[in-house]
Amino acid sequence: MSSIETDLIKSKAQAWLSPDFDQDTREKVRDLLDYHMDELTECFYKDLEFGTGGIRGIMGVGTNRMNIYTVGMATQGLCNYLRQCFSSLPLIKVAIAHDSRNNSRLFAQSAAGIFSANGIEVYLFESLRPTPELSFAIRHYGCQSGIVVTASHNPKEYNGYKAYWEDGAQVIAPHDKNIIAEVGKITSISQVKFNGPEKNIKTIGEETDRIYTDEIVKLSVSPEAVRRQKDLKIVYTPIHGTGVKLVPMVLKKMGFTNIIEVPEQMISDGNFPTVKSPNPEEPAALELALRKARETDADIVMGTDPDADRVGLAVKNGAGEWMLLTGNQAGAILIYYLVTRWKETGRIKGSEYIVKTIVTTELIAEIAKQNGVKYFDCLTGFKWIADLIGRYEGTMKYIAGGEESYGYLCGEFVRDKDAVMSCALFAEATAWAKDRGKTLYDVLLDIYVEYGFFLESGISLVKNGKSGAEEIEAMMSAYRSHPVKEIQGSPVVKVLDYQTSEWKDLQTGATGKIDLPKSNVLQFITLDDTKVSIRPSGTEPKIKYYLGVRGTLSRKSDFDRIKTQLNTKIQEIITELKLK
Repeated sequence: MSSIETDLIKSKAQAWLSPDFDQDTREKVRDLLDYHMDELTECFYKDLEFGTGGIRGIMGVGTNRMNIYTVGMATQGLCNYLRQCFSSLPLIKVAIAHDSRNNSRLFAQSAAGIFSANGIEVYLFESLRPTPELSFAIRHYGCQSGIVVTASHNPKEYNGYKAYWEDGAQVIAPHDKNIIAEVGKITSISQVKFNGPEKNIKTIGEETDRIYTDEIVKLSVSPEAVRRQKDLKIVYTPIHGTGVKLVPMVLKKMGFTNIIEVPEQMISDGNFPTVKSPNPEEPAALELALRKARETDADIVMGTDPDADRVGLAVKNGAGEWMLLTGNQAGAILIYYLVTRWKETGRIKGSEYIVKTIVTTELIAEIAKQNGVKYFDCLTGFKWIADLIGRYEGTMKYIAGGEESYGYLCGEFVRDKDAVMSCALFAEATAWAKDRGKTLYDVLLDIYVEYGFFLESGISLVKNGKSGAEEIEAMMSAYRSHPVKEIQGSPVVKVLDYQTSEWKDLQTGATGKIDLPKSNVLQFITLDDTKVSIRPSGTEPKIKYYLGVRGTLSRKSDFDRIKTQLNTKIQEIITELKLK
C-alpha cells in the first residue's frame, strides 16, 4: 500500500475521533490508529456500498463496518433521496424490519429515529420479522421505501441493510446509485439527523402477520391433497432466525397438523449457538433437523435462514435415507409442481411465465418450454426477478421464480424471495406427491427422466480484504483476455459477457447483445451443454463459479449411476479449471 493510501485511511479514521461519535467508538478507533494498522485499513479503506443485497459487512467501527453510523449515513442518504423523488407527496412512508442478529434491533431503531427526524412516517415491526414480510408491508401500507436489517445467511460477525423501493423490491438502478450518491454527499456524521419524534413511528406486528399469511394460503393449488395428508410429518427449523413464528403459523393455516419443531433452534439468537453458520445451503446447519426427522420418521425437513428468505430442504431417497436437495433441485421441483397443477386445473392460458437467474439450472427452462410457459433469465439477485414481475404486471401472469441459492417466490404480492411462502408450498407439494403414492424424491426423478438430468455444483473462492478484492478483479480480467476454449474435451461454442452485454457464437462467429443490465459475469457454454459461469459475489469477499452439466436418465433405476458420472465430470472440471 502506498503512503498516499495509508494517509487517506488515517485521515478517514481520525474523523471518527470527533465528539459526533460516542466515546466507545472513539476509543476503539484510537486503539486501531495507535496499534493495529492492518485492522484499521480493513475498517476504513472503503465505504460500504449497495451490492446485490444492499450493504453488508462485519460489525465494528469504521466506514467499512456495520455500525450505527454507517447505518445512519445510509439512512440519511436514503431520506434525502426519498424527499427528492416524492416531493409532491404530503407524507412519505417507510417500513422497517430486522432479523435476530446481534445489533439488528439497535440498527432498526436507529434508522427509524432518523427517518422520523426527517419527517418521514415509519412502520416499524414490533420485533424480528422475515425479510419477505417487509416487502409485503411496503406494498400493503403504501410505503415509498423500506429497509430490513439483516445479513441473511452470513456468519454471526456480519450484519447488513437492504433498501427497498415502493414496489416492495430491492432498489435497482438508478435508485441504488443515486442513494449512494446522496450518502456520499454526507461528509460529517453531524449531517445525520438522529432521534426524531416517536409520533412518526407506528408499531406493526400481528395484524400484518395475519394478512400476509392469509395471502400465502391463497396460493394453494392442491388443498384437497392437504386435507387428505394433513398429518404429514414436517420437521422445521428457523435456525435461530425470523421464521420461528410465521412458518409454523402458515403451515397450520394451510391445514397441516403435524409440525415437528427443533427446540434448540427455535430460540432467536444472533450468536447462532447450535451451528457454525446459519446457512441452510450447508449440511451442518440442518444436522439437528435431520436428527429429529430420523427420530420421528418425518416426510420432509425444512430449514430457513435468519431472515427467512431462503429455505433448505431434505427428503428421503429410494433407500429411505435422508438427502439434502440442492437449491437447483428444490427450485425445479417447485416450478414443476406449480406448472403441473396450473395445467391440471386449467390455469395455463398462454400468458403465464416463470423466471430464473442466469446461473440457475437450465432444467427450469426445459420445464417451462415443454409446458407452454414462457421463461425469462435475469441477473443474479432476486431484485431482478422482482423487476420482471413489475414490468409484466397486468399483461402476463407470473407463476413463480427462483435462484440456485435457495430462494423462491410465487405470486405477486411479495417482491423478494420468500421462505415462509416456499415452506408452505413445498409442504403442499409433499402432500400432493404422497397423495399419489410418491415422495418428493420420486418427483425429482420423474423430472429428470422427462426433461433431462441436469446436475450443478458451485465453488466459491474466498478472497478477503482489499488485496482479495484486487485479486478477484485481476482474475476476471484474465478470463476475459484469455477465455476458456475447451472444457473436458468439449469445445466452448458460446461466450456470454454480461459486463459488455455481448454474446458470441464461436462456431459461426455470430455476435449479439444481451438484453440485461451490465454485470461482471462471464459464461462459457460447450458443445455438450456444459455451462460454467463466473462472477464476483456482490455481498461477500468471494469469486463464485457455477458449474452445470447435462446427461440423460432413461429410467429411474439408473439414477445413481448417471449421477455418479455427472459428479465425476464436475470434479474433473474443477480440477481442469484449478478451482481446488
